[in-house]
Amino acid sequence: MSIWDVFDRLSKDKEPVGGKPEFIIVGLGNPGIDYERTRHNAGFMAMSVIEEKTGAQVNNYKFKAKTAVTQIGGKQCLLMKPETFMNLSGEAVSQAMNFYKIPIENVLVIFDDISLEPGNMRIRRKGSAGGHNGLKSIIECCGSEDFPRIKIGVGKKPHPDYDLADWVLGKFSEEDKKKLAEVFANVLPATELIVQGKIAEAMNKYN
Repeated sequence: MSIWDVFDRLSKDKEPVGGKPEFIIVGLGNPGIDYERTRHNAGFMAMSVIEEKTGAQVNNYKFKAKTAVTQIGGKQCLLMKPETFMNLSGEAVSQAMNFYKIPIENVLVIFDDISLEPGNMRIRRKGSAGGHNGLKSIIECCGSEDFPRIKIGVGKKPHPDYDLADWVLGKFSEEDKKKLAEVFANVLPATELIVQGKIAEAMNKYN
């Protein structure tokens, strides 16, 4: 029995208090102290802000992830931080989708984007992986790219020869942290609109 099987057994697969989740909100990142507050963990950082503002505690091990269930925008939502490492994020998302029978269009993914400068956020209805390994895993495991997403700008490499892995696993500068603070503050209100079916309004307001 793997460690993930142990976690799943401990969770007892009970339906959460308040009823079955209608949406999955997943922040992408890598677990472990070595990756905390790195560019590639912008999704985890955004999820931490959602936790703080909703009072949820994403610390229940289930579906190869840390999870919690909370109300956002009047909807029951499963919050997820996959513990699989970025490249296998889809394993966690697909397990939760299958268990709760949640359609792909009700899965909102929050992640880092090197094509956007820090301080910028982009909401999209769907799209390709765009070179992001976390998205690639979700698309492969869930069989579709038709899910909404919130992109958090982390900035491009300082020069072409800079190693991409070193860049995304590096820490934010103090200047970038200030720019990101406003973006993270907008993640929850944007999420509320998206789960309410108002993604066009969210895009107009926050893109």
